[in-house]
Amino acid sequence: MGARNAVVATNAFRPQVRRIRRFVVPVYDHVLVTEPLTGNRLATIGWSNRQGLSDVGSQFHYYRLTPDDRILWGGWDALYHFGNRVDPTVEHSPSTSRLLATHFFETFPQLEGVAFTHRWSGPIGTTSRFTCAWGTSHRGRVAWSAGYTGLGVGASRFGARVALDLVDGQETERTGLEMVRRSPFPFPPEPLRWPAIQLTRRAIQRSDRRGGRRGPWLTMLDRFGIGFDS
Repeated sequence: MGARNAVVATNAFRPQVRRIRRFVVPVYDHVLVTEPLTGNRLATIGWSNRQGLSDVGSQFHYYRLTPDDRILWGGWDALYHFGNRVDPTVEHSPSTSRLLATHFFETFPQLEGVAFTHRWSGPIGTTSRFTCAWGTSHRGRVAWSAGYTGLGVGASRFGARVALDLVDGQETERTGLEMVRRSPFPFPPEPLRWPAIQLTRRAIQRSDRRGGRRGPWLTMLDRFGIGFDS
């Protein structure tokens, strides 16, 4: 890589490369953590091998046991705030925490009465296809990688290698992938961005309730390469 070239890997905060703002929005993911579970309570759920788990809905939960036998329970909803807002005042959503708690006890009814001792949220950068995107700017001297949708721990190493190929102008097996060559469908600007995302969230929720049937809005988005089926 030349001394005057650079690679930029961004998260959910406002990117310095303007083009990224068309393709990546910040959404807040929320988490609850229970009090430590007694041996008897652990025995009732049979979680003997301590696997990390998730369910299979489009709006999915993820959960795991901590070293001190708490259950970390998060996911399902991802909240977008008007104008790509990212700041401490939107980190807590009591209604989302209550809903997550309801889902928790529907999944683990034998743990009814267990208390939640911690809750938090954080912004993740996502694209309209829910996978990472790449690009270059400044006449190819800057390459960027963004929009990992919460999966950056596992995917960022690959993303960085793609960005290094791009900034060096190399055609490789990685840069030949369609997900690298084709940019995600851009999000509309505000004030259209917020209602479009809310409409899509509600459509995904309806789809999950109906066993995955897409409905007219999601079917239209599929045709434009938007969403999980893109």
